[in-house]
Amino acid sequence: MTKDPAESFARPRTAAGVLFFDDEGRVLLVVPSYKDYRDIPGGYIERGETPKEAASREVEEELGITPPIGRLLVTDWAPNQTEGDKLLLIFDGGVLAAEYLDKIQLDPQEITAHEFHEVEKISELTIARLARRIVHGHAARADGSTRYLEHGQLV
Repeated sequence: MTKDPAESFARPRTAAGVLFFDDEGRVLLVVPSYKDYRDIPGGYIERGETPKEAASREVEEELGITPPIGRLLVTDWAPNQTEGDKLLLIFDGGVLAAEYLDKIQLDPQEITAHEFHEVEKISELTIARLARRIVHGHAARADGSTRYLEHGQLV
């Protein structure tokens, strides 16, 4: 039996998230009801969506707001033993204006809280690979670059 060449192609689960900041430069983290760690707003891309559309949809679902989503900051190739190949994209949400902050309405099925934190303390607040993505996203935002990571590490 001949193996179908398409079977050897990677088919990663792809997710898109957004980094939002406050006026003090702190980053927004959410507390998902279904995870045991803090996360950034975002989620898996659905069939037919672009990554940026998915990021916008997830922000609206989780936070109840539709702020503009900016440029790509980070791409991370991050396979997971339980979920297989994963490609994670992080976009710049910029400084979240008061008009959006005042309108945040959490979906309690998904998110139980949201809070801003200093980027320097992120490694104390979430899993290591996500913390590294956030730190690289913050740096990419500051220097105008886009970072390519593998397993949360700059390559």
